[in-house]
Amino acid sequence: YLKISKLALAFAIIHSKPPGKSCKEYTEHLAKTVSEQDFRWKSKVEVLEAEVLRLRQELLLNKICPRFSLENNASAETVLDEECINPVSYSSQLEDSGCDVSNDCAFDSLGTASDFCQSEQNVNTSKCWLETVPPFNLCCTGKEGSLTIPVQFLQHLLEIKKLSEGGILQADFTVLDNDSSTVCKSVSQLLDGLTVFYNSPKFPVSSFLTEAVCVLISLITDTQLSNHVLKKCFKKLEEFNKSLIRIILRNGSINRFQMLQTVSHTLALLGRNNILRNSLISLLLSELRQFAEQLLQAHQIEAMYDITQYENIFHLFMILEQLLQSGTGESNSSSSDFGGEEKIRFLKDLDQMILHLSDEFPLLSLYLWRVNVLLNSSQIQ
Repeated sequence: YLKISKLALAFAIIHSKPPGKSCKEYTEHLAKTVSEQDFRWKSKVEVLEAEVLRLRQELLLNKICPRFSLENNASAETVLDEECINPVSYSSQLEDSGCDVSNDCAFDSLGTASDFCQSEQNVNTSKCWLETVPPFNLCCTGKEGSLTIPVQFLQHLLEIKKLSEGGILQADFTVLDNDSSTVCKSVSQLLDGLTVFYNSPKFPVSSFLTEAVCVLISLITDTQLSNHVLKKCFKKLEEFNKSLIRIILRNGSINRFQMLQTVSHTLALLGRNNILRNSLISLLLSELRQFAEQLLQAHQIEAMYDITQYENIFHLFMILEQLLQSGTGESNSSSSDFGGEEKIRFLKDLDQMILHLSDEFPLLSLYLWRVNVLLNSSQIQ
C-alpha cells in the first residue's frame, strides 16, 4: 500500500507541476508549503493545549475549594503593574569575584542563597492569599512566560492548603487521589521552563524565577502534596537533577561562578525531600566517582584532563556535603542509608585513590576524604 501511495503521489506531482520547473524543484516547493502548514497547526495546538491545561487547573482548584477564584482584582492589577515597572534588583549577583574563603555556608558567598531564603521567607509569612497575594506577573515574556501558568497554579494550590490548615478555608484535597495529573503536568512544565533558563541564564535573576524555584521546593517538601507529585513525576525530577549536574560540569564560560552557585543552591534545596535526596546523593556519588577515576587514569599515563570540569566538580562536592550533613542529623532510619549501591561503589578502593591523587591534586583528595568521613558517619548512626 505504501509503495502504491508513493507512486501515485509521484505521478500526481509530475502531472501537476507548472511549466519551467523541474519535478525536484516542485517537490521541494510542495514540501516547504506542507511543513509551514504543519508548523502553524502545531502552534495552534500548543495554544489550545495551554488553554485546556489552564481550564483543568481552575477546575481542580474549584473542586478542592469551591470559594476559590483565579480572577484578578483591582489591587492585584496595581501590584502587577508596579512589578513590571520596578522589578526587584539583585545587585549582589553582579559582584562575582569567584573567590570566597570564608567558613560560612558555601552557597552564601555570592548572595544567591540569601536571595532564595528571603524569597522563601516571604512565601512562608504571606497573609491571606485570596486577599493580598496576586497571581504571578502575566506580563512576563520569553523564558518567564513559559513558567507563568504552572507557577501561578502551584502557588495557589500551596496557599489554599496553608489556609485550610489554618482553618481559614475549607478544602478537600482528597480530590487529588483521583485527579493528580493536572498537578503533575504543571510540575513537568515548571521543570522544563527552569531547565531552559539554567541552560542559558541571564543575570540578575528576576524575582519571578526565584519565586518559581521556591514554589517547586515548597511543593516537594509538603508531605501531602509531594506524595502525589512523586508518584508520577519522580523520573522527571531525576532528569531535572541530572540536567542541572550536567550544566554545572560542562559550563566553561569565564564568568560562570554566579550561575553555578544558583544551580548548586537549587539542587541543595531539592534535597530537602528525603526521596529526592537519596536519589540526588546517588547521582552525585556516581559523577564524583567517575571523575576521580578518569582523573587518576589521566594522571597515571600523564595525559591531559579537563581543567574546567576539575574546577566545576567542587560545586558537586559542596552540594553532596550539604545533603549528607542535613541527613545525618535526622532520626528517620531511611535517611541513614545514603546512596545505596552507588555508595558502596564510591567507597570501594577510595583510600587507594586518595593516596595516588594526594600529591598532584591535594584539594580534590581532601574533598574526597571529607565525603568519605560523612558517608561512614551516616552509616555508623
